[in-house]
Amino acid sequence: MISQLSQSVFKQCFGLQPSESVLIVVDEYKQKEADLLFKAAQKITKKVSRLRFSGMTDNAQEPPLQVIKALKQADVALLVTKWSLSHTKAREAASKMGVRIASLPDVNLEMMKRTLTVDYAGIKKLSQRLAKALTAGKKVEITAPGGTDLTLSIAGRRAEADTGDLTKKGSFGNLPAGEAFIAPIEDSANGRLVIDGCLADILLDRPLTVTIKDGVMTNLSGGKAVSELRKAVLAAGEKAKVVAEFGIGTNASAIIVPEVLEAEKVLNTCHIAFGNNTDFGGTNQAPFHTDGVVLSPTIKIDGRVLSLSNV
Repeated sequence: MISQLSQSVFKQCFGLQPSESVLIVVDEYKQKEADLLFKAAQKITKKVSRLRFSGMTDNAQEPPLQVIKALKQADVALLVTKWSLSHTKAREAASKMGVRIASLPDVNLEMMKRTLTVDYAGIKKLSQRLAKALTAGKKVEITAPGGTDLTLSIAGRRAEADTGDLTKKGSFGNLPAGEAFIAPIEDSANGRLVIDGCLADILLDRPLTVTIKDGVMTNLSGGKAVSELRKAVLAAGEKAKVVAEFGIGTNASAIIVPEVLEAEKVLNTCHIAFGNNTDFGGTNQAPFHTDGVVLSPTIKIDGRVLSLSNV
């Protein structure tokens, strides 16, 4: 598996050269996963280092100063942690300095075997086509068999494609990759969101219903996950209630699992996130970002049904 990871992650995704340096940032929960990636990188370059830290309790929390400094000095960095560092000022600053970064929040060994050794060419093509359609659109309508009935505005916002191509200086994305996503206008979402696929860092015992008014989470109902989400939002503050992201999965190798890193990439799903979106075109700053996955949605952009064959 180490040789496969070396070829798919470091050769195909990063285009890593023997002269370049790689930093693996890891917490106390993901050391086995980080060790495999460390060894895979060593097959290409001798300049591989690993930085361990602890103390995170939620997504989008800023890491310690030593991590912030080390990120800025690497050519390539992988964030192999339980809690996501994707939507942090530290990650964004390193990207602006030209570091090529992949975030792998809550990745596990089975997910790595299933999704990291794929051919990313098809994922890239579909993700870019969907991102183009979102960027050109103004109004999104989402319905689903589970009960989701939500509208939001994306007018004037630019979508991004998470393709697995991290070869350009300053590029950033998830691994596994596979989505097109956009920051909706922050006060525009209205309706009902039923999260029936996966909720980041919280196990769903049954679907969770979120009532949204003018872009803000106003009511929650469902199973045990409700109290956990309420607790997390309360700790993060009022801006954690704001709709931050609309995304569409594009990875045919991904399956629905409790880890949102993979679940949000599944074909024929979409996801809505709450909290921080300042690093991909939004204006809501919060020490929090959580995604909820919707199964089998029907998506309309400006009244036209979006399908994988018509974008």
